[in-house]
Amino acid sequence: MEKEEFLQVYRHSLAHILAKAVIEIYGKENVQYAIGPQIDDGAYYDFVIDKSISPDDFKTIEDKMREIIKRREDWTRKEVSKEEALEMFKDQKFKTELIQELPEDETITVYYTGEDYVDLCRGPHVANSQELMNCSYQVKSVSAAYWRGDEKRDHMQRVYIYAFPDKNQLKAHLAMIKEAMERDHKKIGKDLDLFMFNETAPGMAYWLPRGWRMYQELLKFSREIQDKHGYTEISAPLINNKKLWLISGHWAHYVNNMFMVPGITDGTKAEDTISSDETAARFSLEAEDTMAAKPMNCPNAMMAYKRTNHSYKELPIRYSEYDVLHRKEKSGQMNGLFRVQEFRQDDDHTFVTEEQIKSEINDVMNIADEIYGTFGITYRAEFSTRPDDFMGDIEVWNKAEAALKEILDDKYGEGGYEINEGDGAFYGPKIDLQIKDALGREWQCGTMQLDFQLPHNFELTYQDKDGQMKQPVVVHRAIYGSLERFIGIITEHFKGAYPFWLSPYQVGIVPIREEHNEYAEKIANELTANHVRVELDTSDSNMKEKIKKFKNYKDPYILVIGDKEAAEGTVSINVRGSNKQIQNVPFKKFVEMCNKMNLERSLELIQSLDEE
Repeated sequence: MEKEEFLQVYRHSLAHILAKAVIEIYGKENVQYAIGPQIDDGAYYDFVIDKSISPDDFKTIEDKMREIIKRREDWTRKEVSKEEALEMFKDQKFKTELIQELPEDETITVYYTGEDYVDLCRGPHVANSQELMNCSYQVKSVSAAYWRGDEKRDHMQRVYIYAFPDKNQLKAHLAMIKEAMERDHKKIGKDLDLFMFNETAPGMAYWLPRGWRMYQELLKFSREIQDKHGYTEISAPLINNKKLWLISGHWAHYVNNMFMVPGITDGTKAEDTISSDETAARFSLEAEDTMAAKPMNCPNAMMAYKRTNHSYKELPIRYSEYDVLHRKEKSGQMNGLFRVQEFRQDDDHTFVTEEQIKSEINDVMNIADEIYGTFGITYRAEFSTRPDDFMGDIEVWNKAEAALKEILDDKYGEGGYEINEGDGAFYGPKIDLQIKDALGREWQCGTMQLDFQLPHNFELTYQDKDGQMKQPVVVHRAIYGSLERFIGIITEHFKGAYPFWLSPYQVGIVPIREEHNEYAEKIANELTANHVRVELDTSDSNMKEKIKKFKNYKDPYILVIGDKEAAEGTVSINVRGSNKQIQNVPFKKFVEMCNKMNLERSLELIQSLDEE
């Protein structure tokens, strides 16, 4: 078998060992076992057990798994009829449900591990438990789950295990997990006072002063690049009548993920008639005046384009937006900044002719190179082609796909990117950009999507050079993607030690004694005038406490001001990540250093005057 196939087989086999261990520990009559698939770093299994499994039980489970493996039991595959399967699992409600849903003529397979444990499974698995003796595994965690992800169904306990071919690989993975926990953006965000969450607004970040400064720098960077590439920025309403979403098609496909704002148009106050059937009807999704917070910017961009007639000479028209978006998520799916209900995108909708598709996408790829390169982040591209339920003219699709493929071939070479056949959106093919962080994890951020459907739905046109009215193609484009998610990613990538240009505060100033405050305030004002973000501590705290505070905030530079500095117009600099102090630096020289790093958006800090 290929290495990846082998990993899947033995991880799936270990899921069966896990289930057997739990059953032997808690008693077969006390355990309902559901499903147990392999995952990227191991496996999990879902159970319903009267007793809550806790971390104190992990070693007991691991020891039982080890005991079972040492029995060297054979694994036996058996084909059974639906009737036989139902009899075999008559005491297991979840297995019974799965079996009942199978067609009558379905070939059903079960796997025995020894003689006393059997599971409903397609396989394949190892032939004997001894094949698992050299592998290394560890119970990772236990979490709550719902049968088939439905909150109205059975509440289950999901036990996760790490599983690797040997101890060294498990050890390396655990070290990576530990490092990932130290980089957790939720922890760093709290430590650096960047953002917070509150139960009154689930999945919606409160951006605190430090975090909001960084947020604004990302917006500024994006806007500067877009200005160079001919983008114009618009802003549109945050809520729209359902009529707009009916035209765009989102009402049919996305309504369950939208926040509704039911309308009352006759002047009646809702609280006056809240118990009446009439008011209840008005607050239903059927009401004509129902409004919805926008989950994406696309329909409003279509409206902005449609406001006037257009000529081919005007195209491409690029409408960028950074408006707030809202998407309703299940509570269990939200995760810090990675999965939120309120966010902004560096969104754009560009209206092009068919002939302009290639050049426009090529320009977007150049923008992605510039933005990701500034953060020192590499990425790879994925190309998704026409799905079975595509909309529009197949010849236009063929032309669009050929243009995208040619761009990717030129940039990465043939075969230098992944092709997802049939995985494009129903309205057009797309390119997704997967960025890689410091731990080697991949995140989908950038996307370029061709859209033939929304221009059709909104009846958008332009007059071509032959005088004929034609339909433009829309390019949906984002590079950061969600700014919230991107900040989460780069926070973990940099471990909170952001590049100078992006750091919430770039310079902390520490006067040693009160008599040094005047000079400290003077240099703080001068740095601020040069657009350097400064925080000055003139409190009664001692020097070491002030320095420690700024170090904890990961400020790139800390200036220590004493008698000599005040007298000579110099600064002494503590550089983040370095134990050395650069002394007697002319203040003017330090300002030039800061301006240089801001101008160049340097990835690394200048550590000495020689570098500058």
